[in-house]
Amino acid sequence: MPGESATPSERAEPAAPSEPSEPSEGSAGSEDSTGPDRPEPPPRPAYDPPPAHAPRAPWADGIRFAFGTLTVLPIRGTRWDREAAHAGMLCAPLAGLTVGLCAAAVGGVLLFLGGGALLAAVATAAIPAVLTRGLHLDGLADTADGLGSGKPAEDALRIMKRSDIGPFGVIALLFVLLGQVAALAQLYGQSWAHGAVGAAVAGVTARCALTLAARVGVPAARPEGLGAAVAGAVPWRSAGVVAAVTVVGCAVVAVPFGPYAVVLHAFAALAALAAAELLLHHCRRRLGGVTGDVFGALAETAATAALVVLTFG
Repeated sequence: MPGESATPSERAEPAAPSEPSEPSEGSAGSEDSTGPDRPEPPPRPAYDPPPAHAPRAPWADGIRFAFGTLTVLPIRGTRWDREAAHAGMLCAPLAGLTVGLCAAAVGGVLLFLGGGALLAAVATAAIPAVLTRGLHLDGLADTADGLGSGKPAEDALRIMKRSDIGPFGVIALLFVLLGQVAALAQLYGQSWAHGAVGAAVAGVTARCALTLAARVGVPAARPEGLGAAVAGAVPWRSAGVVAAVTVVGCAVVAVPFGPYAVVLHAFAALAALAAAELLLHHCRRRLGGVTGDVFGALAETAATAALVVLTFG
């Protein structure tokens, strides 16, 4: 793997010979091992298996990786290896929080200037697309085209790599953006604070869904691209901690709105992550793993689900 140095335990070394005074099982010195019906024990491996995930790089490298990969903000990454991917995907919710706050700020300015809740909602939904060059929306459209084709995994992945957008992609973009704008307009109709918190919650949970999708055990569908770079880079325990912190954080920011809002915002975060997990399960079954397009679809799915649930108040 690029960026990983082989540890001493990963280099194949011959097994150490056994002590003469301690005959091993199956040797001539054991009376029970000479029977014809006794199978010989399997050979002892000459090396220890490599770790299931890469070590974590310093947090500074992880933050640069997260912002350099998930946003267009001028934060230059210095490392793009598996160690940096490990730390970077743990920092992904921070990038989402930044994007959400930028979107909320633009929405607030439009409200202050008298633009109205609907215009503020449109701007708030547009800012994340601007700050990601539309990569997540493009991934959503490509994933919808690949899954909607009904073709085998290899053909579906080929469809997803094409630059054009098919009918399934157009439909997915239309309904996701309409859902986001409608939900944000309702939240901004309550107050700027509700809309701003909703934008922040959507941004954080969308990127937390990416952290969970990069956990150990989720394979890449292709040997190249962003999916292959980050697939399996995050340990289960670390991904769970990030998800728990995200849910708690979403609940805490709603404290000024009252007890019901605290529960609602926590539930919105959980529902968003659950919706992304359902899509991830379907992509793994149909495509064999994750790709960069799948990551984009997961982010947009989680953001939309969080915003929709927040309107239930």
